[in-house]
Amino acid sequence: TIEENEVTSDITIASIYIEEDGEYKEKNNIPSEGYTLNEEKSTCNNNASIGWDSEEEQIYVSNLNTSNTECTLYFDEYNPTPKEYILSHYDTVLTRNDFSQTITSTTTGTIYKSLDSSQYDNDGEVYYFAGNPTDNWVNFGGFYWRIIRINGNGSIRMIYQGTEANTTGEDTQIGTSAFNTLYSNNMYVGYMFQGGQVHGVQNDSTIKRLIDTWYQNNLLGSADDLDENAGFCGDRTTITGNGLETNYTEYAAYDRLIVNKNPSLKCQDNNDNYTIINSITGNKSLNYPIGMISSDEISYAGGVYGISNTNYYLYTGQIAWSMTPQWYSHSGAGLYAKIFYISNDGSLYSYRSNESYDVRPVINLKADIQLSGSGTSTDPYVVV
Repeated sequence: TIEENEVTSDITIASIYIEEDGEYKEKNNIPSEGYTLNEEKSTCNNNASIGWDSEEEQIYVSNLNTSNTECTLYFDEYNPTPKEYILSHYDTVLTRNDFSQTITSTTTGTIYKSLDSSQYDNDGEVYYFAGNPTDNWVNFGGFYWRIIRINGNGSIRMIYQGTEANTTGEDTQIGTSAFNTLYSNNMYVGYMFQGGQVHGVQNDSTIKRLIDTWYQNNLLGSADDLDENAGFCGDRTTITGNGLETNYTEYAAYDRLIVNKNPSLKCQDNNDNYTIINSITGNKSLNYPIGMISSDEISYAGGVYGISNTNYYLYTGQIAWSMTPQWYSHSGAGLYAKIFYISNDGSLYSYRSNESYDVRPVINLKADIQLSGSGTSTDPYVVV
């Protein structure tokens, strides 16, 4: 390897060129960070070969058969992925295996990651925010968002927060809606649904129609920056009952979040993993790459079923739907399709699908965009 301006009996660095604003400019020193060697443009005489060891971040020269070898080096500006850029802002990385307690602490400067493969999503290792960070803000498409997590495929999942950096109140929603205006059948627990099929996707829910219309009116021009493969999970896996018609049914999230306090970021059934038509995974049933938060993601953020938490980043003082069913059960004199939501006291709770609650869409930024900013509400991450 060769160090900065190192000269030996065998190797001399003749010239160093560094990319600045798309042009190469001659410099005296090898850059210490923010650049990578352009192996195609960099050359050595005497038939020597030059390369870059990305793991060690060192230059290497091979085939040194004669002395007095001279090398000319070209360095390109290195553009980190959004995952790399975001992670560079957090000095503390934590893991968790207990989801039975709320997280209420201020977690600025902290990001959490999967403890092991059991906490991965369908694509791999996940980094996520929990508690009350002040540095997971994004300004995108003219709106403010909060980062939920870095998905296993490197895309960035985030939830709508408003036209300004609001933390509470009605301005944190795009509107209010029933999840489905009907409720007297198991199929109405679905973000999309179909009679006689537990995982059917023939019909749009009431809330999906609102979200799609909002996307058409507000984010179509930003579609090139949105990931098409990170799906939105509305898990309709059943643990009690068959999920059909008016049969009493408990869905899998009931067991995960109420009984065992063990959330999962893996979507159990591909038919419940909502993706757009040209996606490489999921049910390929969405018109647009936009969906909703899952109840499991609420749990990862620090919400717990039935326990108030007014000091984590998903709390807005409003009631906001998730896209995860809890059960189809008796309530008073009738049977009702029930969906999880974030309550106005910050707890995870559920109620029947025909109630009108807040709508907070979720989108995923692509894994190959470029970001700037520091993630605070006054200096949010932005796409550049």
